[in-house]
Amino acid sequence: MIQDVTQKCQKSIARLREQLNASLVGKQDVTEMVIACLFAKGHLLLDDLPGLGKTTLAKALAAAVGGSFARVQCTPDLLPTDITGFNIFNQKEQTFEFRQGPVFSSLLLTDEINRATPRTQSALFEAMAERQVTIDNTTMKLAPTFMVIATQNPVESHGAYPLPEAQLDRFAIKLSIGYPESSDEVAMLGHFVGDKFEKRQIEQVLTSEELSSIQEQVANVEVNEAVRKYLVDLGAVTRSHQSIELGLSPRGLITWQRVAQAWALLQNRLFVIPDDIQAVALPVLKLRIGTNSERSEEIVREIVQSIAVPNETNQ
Repeated sequence: MIQDVTQKCQKSIARLREQLNASLVGKQDVTEMVIACLFAKGHLLLDDLPGLGKTTLAKALAAAVGGSFARVQCTPDLLPTDITGFNIFNQKEQTFEFRQGPVFSSLLLTDEINRATPRTQSALFEAMAERQVTIDNTTMKLAPTFMVIATQNPVESHGAYPLPEAQLDRFAIKLSIGYPESSDEVAMLGHFVGDKFEKRQIEQVLTSEELSSIQEQVANVEVNEAVRKYLVDLGAVTRSHQSIELGLSPRGLITWQRVAQAWALLQNRLFVIPDDIQAVALPVLKLRIGTNSERSEEIVREIVQSIAVPNETNQ
């Protein structure tokens, strides 16, 4: 018998959907995947052209979830300590004091991450993987719900540093927002008529404690052996596909499963079915299969179609 997710949890999810969809109009498919990434305790890479709402979406998510928010505008002269923080000598006290960097926030937006040097990009490695940073041999914990949302411009080449595979693998999913429908753009332009316009205020709908509770519930969403075997078989296809340079790693499989668990929860289920695995396949694999982004959708479709769906997958 299908178990319903708690009523309180579903109400919180509905309110979060409402806030994000009000901020990014006409992109319900994108906001749904962003929520899944958040609940899976993943980090998000938004790869799209300027002006399509990447920063707006990140700010709306931070406001809706609560907690602290920090933003870093990446440039070639940005230093690792500009992200992590640094020790400064207090001459009066004759001691070193630590000045926290923006990484000590609940949600960190790193705009145009590919404009930062590889050295600065690497400052996020430990933070994203372990939710901690080590500075001068001292390890400091970050917020349990710490999340990085990074943006990059796919057509920017001058002064840009492509993210290496190891850095990409720290993200759970990669999304593109795309252009809105013409009707949505017409409505948007209406809000900007006149000298002043009222920007909708995003309401906080989740506390950090409530978010942690939902993330814990996601981690306990059931994945039976048949579905796990199905996922492993799909991963094996990525390692032998002739168009894929780098196949999916075990860590990539774990991430794929966790995002599928979050997707199942969003469908009001406490167990994963193959449809959940397929629903999140593209944003998870786009980061990891090392192929031209223009062919990613076609290749992911080939991968999914190559493995038969198991018959008995209900819990």
